[in-house]
Amino acid sequence: MTVTEPASPPNRNRMYGPWLVGLGAALWGTESAWRIPLNDLFDAEVIVFWEHVLILIMFLPLLLPSLGELRKVDSKTWGYLLFSGFAGSAVGTIFFTLALKYGNPTVVNVILNIQPVISTLGAFWLFRDRLAPRFFAYAGIAILAGIFLSVERPDLIGVSFKSAGITLGTGYALICALFWGGSTVAGRGVMVGMPLRLASSMRIVVGLICMTLILIGYGKLNGHSLWPASAQAHTGKAIIWLLLLASISGGVPLLIYFRGLSLTRASTAGYFEMMQTLAAVCITWGFFHAGLQLHQIVAALILMAAVTMVQRVQATVEAK
Repeated sequence: MTVTEPASPPNRNRMYGPWLVGLGAALWGTESAWRIPLNDLFDAEVIVFWEHVLILIMFLPLLLPSLGELRKVDSKTWGYLLFSGFAGSAVGTIFFTLALKYGNPTVVNVILNIQPVISTLGAFWLFRDRLAPRFFAYAGIAILAGIFLSVERPDLIGVSFKSAGITLGTGYALICALFWGGSTVAGRGVMVGMPLRLASSMRIVVGLICMTLILIGYGKLNGHSLWPASAQAHTGKAIIWLLLLASISGGVPLLIYFRGLSLTRASTAGYFEMMQTLAAVCITWGFFHAGLQLHQIVAALILMAAVTMVQRVQATVEAK
């Protein structure tokens, strides 16, 4: 995630700030535990719709007292907010849900670490941020590692995608990374012109509006689609999984993460954000038995190391 360097926090807060970042990121990483079984009960877009409904209910105490500040928001900030809610909160999450359904969940969660590369490029194009001299070298390594991570048989890449083991889920994961990376850049623009609590809540509002329009477009805004027979057969589990997705993996980590980020330097936070991948891999590999082959493990480690270096060299440029 590309973030602006926060002011130097007091020494007593520096100790637990990064750990709050890590805790929030790790809780985000648990969403596969609920999203994967929910894929068997609902369509992907319906899952994301219910997720937004429940998170918005949770965020109402933050949103309602801040509504008066909306009249102070300029048109540029509204533009960033609309894109962030559409690309990140709605469409990107749909593609992530589809990626978990049609791909190896462990591969999907590791590939998403390429987001900082996308958001850094986006910040360069949109905000004219400087790129570190070694950015493209590390970004290239990350992309190559992502390619080898995505395939089960690297020796058959030239034969066909199917023979090499490249799945539809991999494509969905890359599209998701593109949307989420772009949303991170837009989110930075939102934070400049809107308070954090209002921005977080309004992003959910925009996401819910987008999801409602998407469901209308697909003809799924009806009782049969919103709660199909597969969900009716497991109503109790469906409700619990949706509540856990919206709370433990949705609203709660959002608040913890940004509280920790306000007490942590961006260069330090980047390392602790890796807790999201660690938690996700523990769940997808440990509980859903979505393992990786040896070359994929090596590629995953190289990808994460390269992305870490991208964040490190960019933090150096931002500090200057």
